[in-house]
Amino acid sequence: MAKSSKFSRRQRKLAGRSVSSRTRYRMPKMPRSVDALPPEVEFRLRCVEYALETSTAAAVDVFHRSRATIGRWKRAYRTHGIQGLFPKSRRPKRTRKQQWNAELEAAVLRLRTEHRGAGKAKIAALLAKEGTTTSASTVGRILASLKRRILLVEPRFRIRTRKPVVRPYATRVPKEKRKPETPGALLQIDTVHIRPPAGPERRQFTAIDVVSRYAVLGVRSRATALTAAAFLDDVQARMPFPVQAIQVDGGSEFMAEFEQACQQRGIALYVLPPRSPKLNGRVERLNGTCRREFWEWYDGPLDLSDLTSALREYEVFYNHKRLHQALGYRTPASNLARSYVSN
Repeated sequence: MAKSSKFSRRQRKLAGRSVSSRTRYRMPKMPRSVDALPPEVEFRLRCVEYALETSTAAAVDVFHRSRATIGRWKRAYRTHGIQGLFPKSRRPKRTRKQQWNAELEAAVLRLRTEHRGAGKAKIAALLAKEGTTTSASTVGRILASLKRRILLVEPRFRIRTRKPVVRPYATRVPKEKRKPETPGALLQIDTVHIRPPAGPERRQFTAIDVVSRYAVLGVRSRATALTAAAFLDDVQARMPFPVQAIQVDGGSEFMAEFEQACQQRGIALYVLPPRSPKLNGRVERLNGTCRREFWEWYDGPLDLSDLTSALREYEVFYNHKRLHQALGYRTPASNLARSYVSN
């Protein structure tokens, strides 16, 4: 290599004194055989050629790599040529090796086949009962190896998801309607599945006013949209105030004809999100009260006419005689009268 001039040596010396802006470098032209090199190898080759042409310090300033890195690339280039600049494998020299034998693998496969769906901890406990002590982590690696080699084939199933139901009229409860202050502003309606020890099954329809706790009860043979729409007539007839809004869950009995009936009568219909019975707490509490105080004590016939008359008697008792702790030990009727007087 030709000897550098005094001026070039002075320029390289100044480059190490934070005047790197003065150093200008023009990338050398690569031979045609280098066009197919990967970008990383081409970058290393340019860096090494510049370091050999000038110095390692100048290459550090231009290519922004450490002296150790550029020195390692230079040594590899001198020893192996361009092949030495290709990145080496980063696989660790010491890797985890298989720590189990064929007997243990066969035992794990046998226990997993006998105990379907058993996890690694449970299989390790079963192995300990058989006299083989191993860790749950080892059992997990064995299971993963069996699945990878298709020696353990587990069933695959598809969870069927329900299509979202399009409600043409019902909506979510608006934020300003969640805490009503006047009777009739919001009613909660729900159904209860009654299974007597002997006789046909029945469905109880329950409606309660959120403010006054005034309730209307009904019994039907089935819980359908038609029977729910018929119960809506009873609610409007027996509630001592106009019904403005109704809140229901996502049951199918509160769709179709029931939703159309609410829309025709100008009653707002609100539907709860899935799996949210806590948002229908008033009517859920009334369902439990009816179970304990009426159905567990009822021993009469299960005809709809007899059940309807008996449930009407309990409805009168609930609204006019039963004291409610949440209302300050008042009845819903007296609480309703008090709210009307205060308003």
